[in-house]
Amino acid sequence: MARQKNTPDKTTPRTTPVARLIVAAVIGVALLLVWFSNVYLTQRFTQETRSRAELRLALYAGNLLSELKRTSVVPLLLSRDPALISALNSGDFAATSQRLISIKDEIGAASLMLLDGVGRTVAATDRKLIGTQHRNNAYFVDALRNKGTVFTMEKLETGGLQFSYSRKIESGKQGIGVIVVEVDLSRLEQKWAYAGESIMVTDSKGQVILSSEPKWKYQTVDEALKVRAAPSVIERAIGAAGDWEQSPAEAITRGYAIMRIDGKVGFQGWRITYFSTFAPVRERVNGVLAIEIMVFSILVALTFYVLSRRAVQQSLLFKRESIALKALNERLSREIEEREKIERDLRVAEQSLEQSSKLAALGEMSAAVSHELNQPLAAMKTYLAGAKLLLQRHRPDEALSSFQRIDDLIGRMATITRQLKSYARKGGEELAPVDLREALSGALAMMEPQLNQMQVKITQNVPSEPVMVLGDRLRLEQVVVNLLRNALDAMKEQDDRELDILLSAGEMAKLSIRDNGRGIDDLDQLFEPFYTTKKPGEGVGLGLAISSGIVNDLGGRLTARNTASGGAVFEIRIPLLGDDAEAAQ
Repeated sequence: MARQKNTPDKTTPRTTPVARLIVAAVIGVALLLVWFSNVYLTQRFTQETRSRAELRLALYAGNLLSELKRTSVVPLLLSRDPALISALNSGDFAATSQRLISIKDEIGAASLMLLDGVGRTVAATDRKLIGTQHRNNAYFVDALRNKGTVFTMEKLETGGLQFSYSRKIESGKQGIGVIVVEVDLSRLEQKWAYAGESIMVTDSKGQVILSSEPKWKYQTVDEALKVRAAPSVIERAIGAAGDWEQSPAEAITRGYAIMRIDGKVGFQGWRITYFSTFAPVRERVNGVLAIEIMVFSILVALTFYVLSRRAVQQSLLFKRESIALKALNERLSREIEEREKIERDLRVAEQSLEQSSKLAALGEMSAAVSHELNQPLAAMKTYLAGAKLLLQRHRPDEALSSFQRIDDLIGRMATITRQLKSYARKGGEELAPVDLREALSGALAMMEPQLNQMQVKITQNVPSEPVMVLGDRLRLEQVVVNLLRNALDAMKEQDDRELDILLSAGEMAKLSIRDNGRGIDDLDQLFEPFYTTKKPGEGVGLGLAISSGIVNDLGGRLTARNTASGGAVFEIRIPLLGDDAEAAQ
């Protein structure tokens, strides 16, 4: 006891340097982790931001190209419209404008115009344009000079651009007019602006023709970047700190960054440019770093708290140690007395439990012996009756065969009693290679009188090659006999009794026995000892429990299920002779 009191005095000076070293290690690990997290997360979030920007650029380019291609086929279809050709030939355009309006609603084009051979508008979706001249416009001149569809882009007096497809209408290989379909790309610009994106599309000459910012149009990209737009546009494009006059940044610089991505539209040399910002990257990185720093701060604070608490506890420990040691000695004495009493009571309880277990095992064994011996006794009774009848008919040779079967059944009864003892003590006999076909044949021979008496139609599907497993033939025959007896009991009330037996060898040996009886009501309790659905006196509920134990001892499994057409299927799965058999052994 005296040594226990002096122990804190020896260990107290050693705890302070260790605690300081732990605090220094925690701070060092925290600084290293924060530095590494900053580098790693910055690279990762930057790449994610770039990937999302490239994906959005591809989507916007695809939408633009889809809109252009969707409208490009309209002039070809309208140039072959019999109604338009007839109107140009006859000069009757009373219903032509209305037809163009209905076509516009179907295809979603901006506007449609039908021009005659001299460039005069004879029909249009905008009736205000009827009668206007377009003989000098590119879409009219180029369409008359080419056989196919022509795409033109012209600047309007209002300051915008008109994108249109036009195609010559022919009658008798003579050009009689031109159909003009305007492509409405302003909707895409409006969507870009509404989504807060900064996008510009340039033609083959490098001039901006489409843009989310109107002030960028009709300039080169470099000229457009020098134009300062309204503050709202700057915020939408690159954030409040962005500067278009700087060269595009590819990393975080002083917390501000601009990213520019160029891509091809795939139409007449057009290119699309997308602007985004890296500013959210720093926000995400700082958020993660703030959490890490907070966690390490909490750990350091807890460390100091624990150290301070330990110092206080050590000062109080010396004062309470003598009282605690005295109380401990008294408590140990009481615990020793209580433990000795508990051990005595435990020995008495173990003796009582052992006696109860012996009585329960004796009752189970007597019931099991009664159940298992009923089968060969019933067969012996049948063979004795048959032998008596054969002797009366002076057929001693055949009667001798029946006596031989009775002798075999007597040996089987001895084996069953030995197997039941093995089942009760959960031990197994020495296993040997067994052909399941022979075990099945032996079981059917034993059950032959009952099968013939009940007039059961048996269908067998057995392979021609041996199905070898590692087991005990007599125990396997016992399992099959139990399953056959259960099948016969289930088919007692049936007029046409059918029994299907299937033996196969795949990854495991599988034996299935299907009957057309009443089926199984409770599959969950089927293999529990003393569970039975038979009437009192007809069974004690041990057959399936014993059969399941035998199959489990051989490394296999016995299962049961109901069929959709009625009846039940019992299935035995046992490892084939080989590696699986060695594992089972």
